Amino acid sequence: MSTSPPQSVFLGVSGASGAPYAARLVQALAAAGCSLQLSISESGILVLRHELGLPAGTRAAVTGEFLQRAGATAQVFAPDDLGALPASGSSAPDAVVICPCSMSTAANIALGTSRTLMHRAADVALKERRPLIVVPRETPLTQIHLRRLLELAEAGAVVLPAMPGFYFRPQSLQDAVDHVAGKVLTALGFEQDLFPPWDGGLG
Repeated sequence: MSTSPPQSVFLGVSGASGAPYAARLVQALAAAGCSLQLSISESGILVLRHELGLPAGTRAAVTGEFLQRAGATAQVFAPDDLGALPASGSSAPDAVVICPCSMSTAANIALGTSRTLMHRAADVALKERRPLIVVPRETPLTQIHLRRLLELAEAGAVVLPAMPGFYFRPQSLQDAVDHVAGKVLTALGFEQDLFPPWDGGLG
């Protein structure tokens, strides 16, 4: 996988817990000048509202508030729009990130069952040999979950679980969120300053 920072990224937000990760990632990608494509599943909308305290409203209203709080703009696609640009290899973005990634979404991608645009965009990234990063957020993991994640890794995806580290001594929950978002940025090829590198324990 290329380590050159992508100019365009498709971000799929599924219904797994972890909306703060998605929000921080959108903010960081926007700050990096990245062109952002966004698709949020039906359950993802519910999770965004609950975990980020977004006001109730239509899908468009919730998505708009999500982007506004992140200070970002994005080309927004409906989850069932399989005719959208990211669904075609000839017009696909440079990279695809699914954050957070539910185990149902991981399974659909691993099995090649493109039921939604999110699944299809990930499938296109794999077939076109473009970066695909999935950020699963589930615990504990069953043998089924582990098999699907292994299949994704074998197909070329980067499986980057939402597992914040503590070696940099985070002082807040936001620091832990930043650690995961920073790991995604690094996997995409961006330089990041959301968390400090390991200093050998000298800090």
